[in-house]
Amino acid sequence: MENQIKFGTDGIRGLANKLPITVEVALKIGQALGVLVKKETHKKGSGHVVLIGKDTRISGYMIEQALASGLNSMGVSVQLVGPLPTPGVGFLTKDMRCDAGVVISASHNLYMDNGIKLFGSDGFKISSEIEKSIEKLLLEDLSKYLLESKDIGRTRRIEDASGRYVVSVKNAFPHPLHLEGLRIVVDSAHGAAYKVAPSIFEELGAKVINIGNHPNGFNINKNFGALCPETLQKAVIEHKADLGIAVDGDADRVLMVDEIGQILSGDHILGLCGISLKKQNLLKNNSIVLTPMSSIALINCLKKENITVHTAAVGDKNVVALMKEKDCILGGENSGHVIFLKHSTTGDACIAALKVLELMKKENKKLSQMREIFKTPLQINHSVKLKKVMGQSLVLSDIPNYSDTLKKLESNLGGDARIYVRPSGTEPIVRIFLEGEDKVLLDKSLTTMTEFLEKNIN
Repeated sequence: MENQIKFGTDGIRGLANKLPITVEVALKIGQALGVLVKKETHKKGSGHVVLIGKDTRISGYMIEQALASGLNSMGVSVQLVGPLPTPGVGFLTKDMRCDAGVVISASHNLYMDNGIKLFGSDGFKISSEIEKSIEKLLLEDLSKYLLESKDIGRTRRIEDASGRYVVSVKNAFPHPLHLEGLRIVVDSAHGAAYKVAPSIFEELGAKVINIGNHPNGFNINKNFGALCPETLQKAVIEHKADLGIAVDGDADRVLMVDEIGQILSGDHILGLCGISLKKQNLLKNNSIVLTPMSSIALINCLKKENITVHTAAVGDKNVVALMKEKDCILGGENSGHVIFLKHSTTGDACIAALKVLELMKKENKKLSQMREIFKTPLQINHSVKLKKVMGQSLVLSDIPNYSDTLKKLESNLGGDARIYVRPSGTEPIVRIFLEGEDKVLLDKSLTTMTEFLEKNIN
């Protein structure tokens, strides 16, 4: 393969039908994964199985077939589960004793993009070491691994996959609690959760008003979902609902809206759940894992409760890795990736929402009352587009004068405000995040950093 394919912070991602998201690359990823599966497992004969799920974008069919063909050519059988949230694929990979799992999704991106995420047999996303092994295999001629006709793997569809996942998520909501009496707007972003998310909350007794649940292959994340909260806010007010829940395209991140239209971010969910677990003596090691994107307000709130904060690099895979290292059961990102390791191997939007609903029921409070655990300062998120490279290929510290420019801005902002800049691992952009109380100062700092990057990175 002429162009080396690299994993970003969440798999391989790009514009569908353009490198690296082409049929040829997907076929070879399937073959490379097949080679590793047969090397790393102790099964003999034709017992190797990989599970493949996807979201609802049109290119998913094309990539699904290519991946399955590549795996089959290496003697690995494939189980297709169709549209299913990313955490559902992690769960089923382990639950069905598969050797690996694959998610075909570009998460919160629009339909034009797609991606490939890989899970190990334990249901967790594969390590960086395994990613490097696959990258190396993609540079090789894999025809030497092709099997004889009689040993080719088979592909079949699993019809009850979504039902198994729904049951597993509902188990995260303790008996005898129920959701009867609650009106909930559920926005599925026209994505992978368009069937399972409404079912989960309805089966627990809620009256569900569905929006964003009519995927057509082209409308995933468009004006709906966790990245478009205005749609959910409007629907909650219009339907006089008790709250709203929005997921993104692959339902590994969540955003909630209270009964008066206020947003609860991942930080709110982490704060509420962390403090509640601490009070019940259930927060292991009294610690929680966050990322640099979490609000200073949340960090200060947790410290007042004597909860230790560990900081991981951005990306839910990095959060999970640090959670394992520090022996934590709760971690996540402000974006809405919230991980309850007791219930899921990765961020799960529906489980995170259920944990907040559990607190509402136990404390008999409205969501707006619970939201008041801390006051979020002014936050600004901005993206600078890259023309020449993907985000993960850019090293900001290598840019002349970048470090000095950043230090000067940090000094000007002072201790109660901050700026955080990082290349995206999933898109060709650099993300700029600012937080503080002085909007004029934040805007000025954003302009300075944006102009510096636009001048020096393209």
